[in-house]
Amino acid sequence: MAPNTSLSPRTPAAPTADVAPYDALLLFSFGGPNGPEDVLPFLRNVTAGKGIPDERLAEVAEHYHHFGGASPINAQNLALQRALTAELERRGLDLPVVWGNRNWEPYTRDALAAAHADGARRVVALVTSAYASYSGCRQYRENLWTALEDLGAELGLPDGEQPLAVDKVRTYFNHPGFVEANVDAVTEAYEKLGADGRLVFVTHSIPDTMEAASAVGGATYSEQHLDVAATVAAAVGERLGRTVEWDLAYCSRSGPPSQPWLEPDVNDHLRTLAAQGTTAVVIAPIGFISDHMEVAFDLDTEALATAAELGLAAFRADTVGTREPFVRGLVDLVLERAAHARAAGSGEPAPTPAVVGGLPARADVCAPGCCRQRDGVDSGLPAACSADPRS
Repeated sequence: MAPNTSLSPRTPAAPTADVAPYDALLLFSFGGPNGPEDVLPFLRNVTAGKGIPDERLAEVAEHYHHFGGASPINAQNLALQRALTAELERRGLDLPVVWGNRNWEPYTRDALAAAHADGARRVVALVTSAYASYSGCRQYRENLWTALEDLGAELGLPDGEQPLAVDKVRTYFNHPGFVEANVDAVTEAYEKLGADGRLVFVTHSIPDTMEAASAVGGATYSEQHLDVAATVAAAVGERLGRTVEWDLAYCSRSGPPSQPWLEPDVNDHLRTLAAQGTTAVVIAPIGFISDHMEVAFDLDTEALATAAELGLAAFRADTVGTREPFVRGLVDLVLERAAHARAAGSGEPAPTPAVVGGLPARADVCAPGCCRQRDGVDSGLPAACSADPRS
């Protein structure tokens, strides 16, 4: 099948406006500290089990203290929660939206407990990561399984019995709403830059071993980004009336220097471009859905400083945030997942997922072994929303 580089999805029909069988929507995110006293405990949560000393965490903590010790992700999640609620209400859909995090308050277990107390028994989860990899998919599903087990134990349920059934929305990097919102943001950035600069897409780097493992269930993490980047750049070029040259770079590398991670680093790439004669760039953070710490520090602070040092005119495009096409697309995804759940229970055909670009939709029930940290290596933790939670 030829790539679909227009913003018209391969399946143009909108999903049926019915959220059944779901009683609540879980907005499921990473989390971040709310003040200086939260920073080190939050970083300990993020790195639990990795043996990273507090001395190293204190270095990372300076990124947060640069912004007063509070991550912008929390306010952005609240804004997205409000936007999703408003879009559901606009469509006449009764689906409460609860918010829970892997690494800080409100925790996943607390959000699920609130939904359960309000009478929910089947929940659909929407992860605030658009791409499939261990850190963007399976790690959330492992946390979800643990949260359900803990809540079941608190409620006095028998071992192995969970208080809620939870499904998740599929990974949505190539959903039309996510792509359209990025096209809008990049086009606006070029208008503000006022120059025919090169387009540098940026996402979070991951270890090469995690990249290889992300191929189970579909394209690898980097291939997903390259597909989105090509689609966005082509659509932006159509709007601007010219070809837009682009690259994919990475940020936020961590771990020991001996461990290979995806490259090039965005700062190194800007230096390469400047040496080749580039004079202007638009930096587009397509790997992130909101302007949280990796965007605010790694791009707005470090990368833009690198660009200024090199004499590059640079403008950073918005993330999709609460842009209307993105929020509308997320609700479409919830309706699509609901339709799949109803089809599974009735034996009727499921609707075909709407996608743009050259890759198919990822499954909304993850395959066994999907998105492990390393190919063929099991973490030993069950992961929810999978055909085999213990694989």
